[in-house]
Amino acid sequence: MRASPPLSLLLVLLTATDAFFMGRIASTLHGAPKSSYYTKAIARRMAVTMEGEVADVQKEAEIKMKKSVDSTDNNLKGIRTGRASVTLLDRVMVDYFGSPTPLNQLAGVSVSGPQSLVVSPYDKSAFKLIETAILESSLGLNPNNEGSVLRLNIPPLTEDRRKELSKMAKGLAEEGKVAVRNVRRDAVERVKKLEKDKTIGKDESANGQEALQKLTDKYGKQLDEMLKSKEKEIMTV
Repeated sequence: MRASPPLSLLLVLLTATDAFFMGRIASTLHGAPKSSYYTKAIARRMAVTMEGEVADVQKEAEIKMKKSVDSTDNNLKGIRTGRASVTLLDRVMVDYFGSPTPLNQLAGVSVSGPQSLVVSPYDKSAFKLIETAILESSLGLNPNNEGSVLRLNIPPLTEDRRKELSKMAKGLAEEGKVAVRNVRRDAVERVKKLEKDKTIGKDESANGQEALQKLTDKYGKQLDEMLKSKEKEIMTV
């Protein structure tokens, strides 16, 4: 059994075939030399193909970078500060009859004061499950059972605790940056492989790598801004 030709070779052959017929039609209509239309048609088609290949890599990389930034944002929101915030419980998962479920899908969370949250379960049968989930979370909060709602009093942070949380926030932001850089590294390797396989040229490869670096800088800056905002929130007394 004969081995199938590489996909890249098939693309080149198809491109050349299309360009040949385009050249024949154009030369018939305009009386120009066939070789001129043939060469220009190939160049145009190949340029479009190259740009499309690199654009696909960039698009996939940006989607992954954004997911990494969004994940870091959610993690930073889960760090408790000295003030009440409805996002504080976003990462708390409740074992809802064997199914891990976000607390905010089972209860309404509202701020009742600078340092107080009220949790109102939608399903009363989930009341104890929600209470247990809060107690077992890493937030260090003790909910007060008031019958139909749970009240959470947010204790003020000590100076040492603020420093610990600030360090934790920096660690999460750095993890996000590492994830973004890893996406860039993998994408650059894909672009270099396209160049090595002659699917794209050196210019397209260089432009693609430059665009990936700009994306990395863009999302790295977003992470820096998130960290700065979180540190300010943590250190505000």
